[in-house]
Amino acid sequence: MGLFAGGLATAAAVQPARAAMVQTQARIVIIGAGAAGTALANRLVDRLEGAQVTILDPRAEHWYQPGLSLVAAGLKPASYTQSMTTDWLPRGVTLVTAAAAAIDPITKTVDTTTGETLAYDFLIVAPGLVLDHDAIEGFSLDMVGENGIGALYAGPEYAAKTWQAVSRFVDEGGIGLGTRPATEMKCAGAPLKHAFLVEDIATRTAGPGKHEMHYVANNQSLFGVPIVAEKLRMLFGERGITAHYNHVLRAIDPGRKLATFTTPDGDAELPYDYLHVIPPQRAPDVIRQSGLSWADKWTDQGWVECDMQTLRHLRYPDIFALGDVAGVPKGKTAASVKWQVPVVEDHLVAAIQGQQGTASYTGYTSCPLITRVGRAMLIEFDYNNNLVPSFPGLIAPLEELWISWLMKEVALKATYNAMLRGRA
Repeated sequence: MGLFAGGLATAAAVQPARAAMVQTQARIVIIGAGAAGTALANRLVDRLEGAQVTILDPRAEHWYQPGLSLVAAGLKPASYTQSMTTDWLPRGVTLVTAAAAAIDPITKTVDTTTGETLAYDFLIVAPGLVLDHDAIEGFSLDMVGENGIGALYAGPEYAAKTWQAVSRFVDEGGIGLGTRPATEMKCAGAPLKHAFLVEDIATRTAGPGKHEMHYVANNQSLFGVPIVAEKLRMLFGERGITAHYNHVLRAIDPGRKLATFTTPDGDAELPYDYLHVIPPQRAPDVIRQSGLSWADKWTDQGWVECDMQTLRHLRYPDIFALGDVAGVPKGKTAASVKWQVPVVEDHLVAAIQGQQGTASYTGYTSCPLITRVGRAMLIEFDYNNNLVPSFPGLIAPLEELWISWLMKEVALKATYNAMLRGRA
């Protein structure tokens, strides 16, 4: 979903000389071969001589998730986001095509869904997150693409089916509803991008007046960064997009085309002709079952307990969290992964040498927030909600610019691929 701009500068620059190889017999297990796990595996192969690096993932396909919003708007085919996991893994890494079934941080073992037990000296937890579609009463994924229902988060197939529903809505008109769950979520800008794109495409195709676009926010704000939220509120006003605050999708009635939302005043129903469903999101069950989750926050979601600067587990120092599953206040985007991976690499290699790492993750997150076809705002921020633009003086973060769109639509996939290879 949200990708990074900062990586563009890194990828374009001459790469600094790599540090000397570290000799080690360490057994390193990485759970998850998504962006985070794959990028780290590539970097570790370049840093460690003799290490046994094993990566677990049951899915043969790798998804370029930042491209799903483009697929769901009919701007890219599903194949644009699809490749094979093995395409990105370096020699010297062992791929186990299974998921983690259990993690024992005391004995330092991982049991897999295929019955293997893997011992580790260091464990990287990067399995991504779970989309809890069952939490939406009346909804199932086989509905996507029919009766005005979209769900682009579910993967390339469903993003393409979402475009089928959008294109019919564009032709026929009516009321469009964009939703956002109450949980933490990957790329919180993606629901907004989709709402903007649907409104823009509908207006361009059928002209104004045939469609109503509504955006249903889970709290009292459109975005977690106040200055960005205010800019979005202004854009909604200019575009005629109606915002509904403190509404959380609870159920749908596809026959009547009604969506039911939980609100502070009780349930509320909204009609729709097109509905974009984004379910609650949580850590995989194996995380909380293994006792790795926070005990005092996000208890309904199960994100991994870790230091927000080093991403190291607070109770098990030989475990690190990366990507969506990390229990930090920001960081569920590919942009965040770009900045998290070198931090974990630094602390892991230092630990192997009996030293302390020095790198720190600042909470950097980036969202090329598409506002219409051909325009986007390049929003980058940190843990403190400070805007941290990669190109100050060149790209204004709160301006709808063609160059920001170009980064999202063209340039960022190359940067993402470089990150997977450990080169950005």
